Amino acid sequence: MSGKRKDYITWDEYFMAVARLAGLRSKDPNSQVGSCIVSTDNKILSMGYNGFPLGCSDDEYPWDREGEPLDTKYVYVTHSELNAILNYRGGNLEGAKIYVSLFPCNECAKAIIQSGIKEIIYGEDKYPDTPAVIASKRMLDSAGVVYRKYDSSGRKIELEI
Repeated sequence: MSGKRKDYITWDEYFMAVARLAGLRSKDPNSQVGSCIVSTDNKILSMGYNGFPLGCSDDEYPWDREGEPLDTKYVYVTHSELNAILNYRGGNLEGAKIYVSLFPCNECAKAIIQSGIKEIIYGEDKYPDTPAVIASKRMLDSAGVVYRKYDSSGRKIELEI
């Protein structure tokens, strides 16, 4: 009886788009990862992207992937999932879900588990055979955190900003 539109985006499309949009804030020349934490009633609780901690200038720290450890980004960058968890100011994340454009590493899996997030919807799993992702999946399975690959509709969403 209603004349509402039928081509509106799904919750999964919406939240994954928000996560990917957040990732575009990253200054990393190689990896732009974004996260969006959502409540059980589909409210956005927090977002994050991979970057340096507050007060650490992205002009003064390295973005390199290779070299001596202190000359690479890896010891300095905070991943999007941890940023989203730390950015949340509302208290408890128990039962929430997180949309993330890249499958979480072991360190982010620990934070996800500890925060009470119960579901992960991820865009890509580019490093499934690495120790970090193998450990991540092992811990998530043990802790009862469900994870699933985002089922892309292939729909293009364009925004003029």
